[in-house]
Amino acid sequence: MHDQLIHWLTSYGYIVLFVLVSLESLGIPLPGETALVTASAFAAQGHLSIVGVIATATAAAILGDNGGYWIGRKGGLAFVRRYGRVLRIDERTIQRVHAYFDAHGAKTVFIGRFIALLRTWAAFFAGVAAMRYSTFMMYNAIGGVVWASLFGTLGYVFGRNLPALEHNLGIVSVVLVIAVLLFAVVLVRRSRQPSENGTHQ
Repeated sequence: MHDQLIHWLTSYGYIVLFVLVSLESLGIPLPGETALVTASAFAAQGHLSIVGVIATATAAAILGDNGGYWIGRKGGLAFVRRYGRVLRIDERTIQRVHAYFDAHGAKTVFIGRFIALLRTWAAFFAGVAAMRYSTFMMYNAIGGVVWASLFGTLGYVFGRNLPALEHNLGIVSVVLVIAVLLFAVVLVRRSRQPSENGTHQ
């Protein structure tokens, strides 16, 4: 598959990157992240533009997730209710999904961009759970920008050692998610400090 991916990227460049990332985000298990890293490595070798690679992956991720969301929103619940028995999904499970996305939907959409299985299905289940579209879109866009920028930069910087980077993508994803979450926690705490100080005064 890796050799085929390289062939596609060599022949069609940004088009293949856009198709793979958008379809993966739509809910089809394809190597979108690997395509991004490989395309970024090609950019490091002068075959593509790293700005073009990151922009293409960002647009594809956001648009693909939007498609997955609306599929889930318009027809996902009926699909799950009809075929859920095969996967042992009943009404109680559906209600739990709704409750989960009510409480944790925003961070799930964001973090899901960095984890393979969630990257494929988070948007669909956000739609099934009828997550507010404005909230979904905001965190979907932030996740797409951060994901494409981080992994695009990694592929560009470590382009000469691409096999080693691809081998460790899972670990890299976890580390990046933890780093981003810690950074977000720090920002939230700092934003609350002035109001808390004002309250004590």
